[in-house]
Amino acid sequence: MPQDLAAVAERHLRRPGLVVVAGAPGSGRSTVLQRLAATAPGAVHTGGGLAMLTAVPALALSRAVRARLPGHDAALLAEAVRSRVRGGLLILDDLQYADPATLAALPPLAAHCRIAVALRTPHRLGDATEAALRNAATAWLTVPPLDPADAADLARRTATLDPGTLDAVVTRAGGNPLAIVALARHAGTGRSAAGADIDQVAYAIAAALADLPRPARTALAALGLLGRPAPAALLGPGSADLLAAGLAADTDAGLQPTSTYVAETAAGLLDAAARTDLHRRLAQLTAPAEAAHHLAAAGDHPAAHRAALQAADRTTGAERAALLLFACDLPGITADARVRLAAADAALAAGRPHAAARVLSTGGPLGVEADVLRGEALLQAGDPAAARHAVQPIPDAAAPAVTAARDRVLLLADLATDPDLATDTADKINARHPRPTPGLAAALAAVRAAHRTPGWEDDLACAAADHSDPLIARWSAWQLVEHLTADARLTESAAAARAAATTCAADLAYSWQTRFTAAADFAAALAGTTAIGEPEPDPDPYAFPATTDPRTPETRPEPADTLHRRAADLTDRTLPPDAHGYAAAATALLEADAGLLAAARARLTDLTDHPAAAWVAREAAWLDGQPDRTAPPGTGRGGLLTGLHHITARWAAHDRGTTAPAAIPTGVPAAARRTLTAWATGTGFTAAADTWAGTAIREQVRCLLAAGTHEPDPARAVAALLAAEQLADTAGLTVLAGRARRGLRRHHIHRDTRGPRSGTHLTGRETDVLRLVAAGEPTRRIAGQLGISTETVDTHIRAAMRKLGARTRTEAAALAFTHPDAQPPREDRR
Repeated sequence: MPQDLAAVAERHLRRPGLVVVAGAPGSGRSTVLQRLAATAPGAVHTGGGLAMLTAVPALALSRAVRARLPGHDAALLAEAVRSRVRGGLLILDDLQYADPATLAALPPLAAHCRIAVALRTPHRLGDATEAALRNAATAWLTVPPLDPADAADLARRTATLDPGTLDAVVTRAGGNPLAIVALARHAGTGRSAAGADIDQVAYAIAAALADLPRPARTALAALGLLGRPAPAALLGPGSADLLAAGLAADTDAGLQPTSTYVAETAAGLLDAAARTDLHRRLAQLTAPAEAAHHLAAAGDHPAAHRAALQAADRTTGAERAALLLFACDLPGITADARVRLAAADAALAAGRPHAAARVLSTGGPLGVEADVLRGEALLQAGDPAAARHAVQPIPDAAAPAVTAARDRVLLLADLATDPDLATDTADKINARHPRPTPGLAAALAAVRAAHRTPGWEDDLACAAADHSDPLIARWSAWQLVEHLTADARLTESAAAARAAATTCAADLAYSWQTRFTAAADFAAALAGTTAIGEPEPDPDPYAFPATTDPRTPETRPEPADTLHRRAADLTDRTLPPDAHGYAAAATALLEADAGLLAAARARLTDLTDHPAAAWVAREAAWLDGQPDRTAPPGTGRGGLLTGLHHITARWAAHDRGTTAPAAIPTGVPAAARRTLTAWATGTGFTAAADTWAGTAIREQVRCLLAAGTHEPDPARAVAALLAAEQLADTAGLTVLAGRARRGLRRHHIHRDTRGPRSGTHLTGRETDVLRLVAAGEPTRRIAGQLGISTETVDTHIRAAMRKLGARTRTEAAALAFTHPDAQPPREDRR
């Protein structure tokens, strides 16, 4: 049975995925994992949860990869594990004891790594955690009981039994391997079996433990209380008997129980006084962090409090936050105000605002500093009304630093709930704080940015450049990037995002770094790229040159291939949701514009909640000639993406032959408003195209296409279509260029830009055709996307096959992109 289940798991893990092996105690979950590890090709990384250390962040994964991991950031944790596991196999036992950081990292990690875990049932994982694991799991395998024949075979190998006793053991064990072994050993001594109404697993274990000498039972109970392997010296004189009985194995980490459930049962059989004494003894022999948990289990909460504080002083980050929160939550302990403040501060830094707010909400009044910190925590937790209520009692007579922090919370709470009121609040705060603190200055800059007060860009840039508080600086930089993108200032947005990504990389702030990098790639993809040319190779594709002004635009567009390679590589990493949305949107937009429409749409299947990805999904459907799948735009929050949603909806309605709503959303950039006005009136598309020049090439092309469609004067229509074709060809907008050529054919102008004869080199058009062949597109769709006839497509394919010596179109596509010498010269790549 374990062999069969291991084979099933192996088949599911031939590619990245998560397999959960679930089952009752003693059912053979760990055996399945061991067999899977024994037959797995490549490296195997084995770890798991520990019962007494479930609060230690990332412990289960740290044990597997043998490295200290960043438990404060789930995305960074998953990426750190991915970079170590790579093509190997990650195995985690006892998932029911895994820490929250490990549980949070498993779903995103399963998209990139092969993972097998064992989960004892029943368990105490929360419903949301189990649902996330089930959604991420490739397979959820439940270990079945042994069939009677296998159960009898296991019992015979365990002890010599007469047929009647053998049948009784098999019947009473119910197919549980652990119960079979224990009952068979017990029956082999000649003692009577338990009654049918007794829990056979528990009885079997109790019977097996009764045969052990007392020191061995104590050592096994100690392993159960520790929840991890331990050296023989710590366990005492019973270690040898455990090894002899096969109840423990000697590993590099120390003695490990053969079955954690048996060890826990041994601990559970201790009377209360014996269990307390054992916990106290273990507390004396373990490090302060572990000792704190043993002392708490022994009921000595004051000593546990002291040990937790001692351990917190020796560590940092998420582990320090967990220890301080543990110290504050101990029953009967009223933690000192300074400890609660330290716990809340550490929890906020570790990204746990709800825990920070909770620890400051109990234990009576803690002073104005605690009120400010609680307000900040509630603000970060997404409850601006509660944040405002928390800081309102703070008087103006409080220390300047406290009133500045209070006013920051009040201002950002107003901005979240009533932006107009935030302007009045900002005026009062400016009068009260002529020299605001960095945090307050960032909040004031955010209000000015929301209302586009002149100079708002410089205010946010200054706040982003002040690194006295890195979190506030990153938040300010993100505000700057998003507002610049919303205003269609794409090259400035990309430059600001890249500068911020560089700073975050230096600070090892992975989640922020990837968010800025992805936003920069999306802004660059939307602004426009060059279709040809390769820059000098960058030693680090995620390192961007810092500039004095983070909004300094680049001097020239980036080549599409380089941008696509970087954005696609980013999507292969474990990312926070915002970063993943922007990276996928950038990659899919470049693919869709190049004609790789099936790949683009598949990339965006599960990302419709992200605003950038949602628009690109609709745009790809329109480019693919499926306007019926272009969902109507919502009201939106204004900004460039709202405008683009409405522009795409106008094009979709035009292609369907229906009338789109003429209403123009508020808060969109001037170029988008000018374009939507042209759609509403049927004129002015050429002027609208001019407003996109230097901002977004593809939108400039779309306006020219609309001009060619709506212009009644044939000469002007042709001029607009020729301009659209030239711009689209230069920027590598294959589908839009094909649409321009289709428009020109309606005016009896055929624009099959073949390029000069190139000997053994492919022409630019042949390369475009083979790229779409490689993407699996049929001839008809290639012709439609490139704006040429199906006969011309076949001509290009035959010419390419002849030059490459290929026998099939598929072989030609493969050869074209594996042999650089076959690529056309730069001057021929139109």
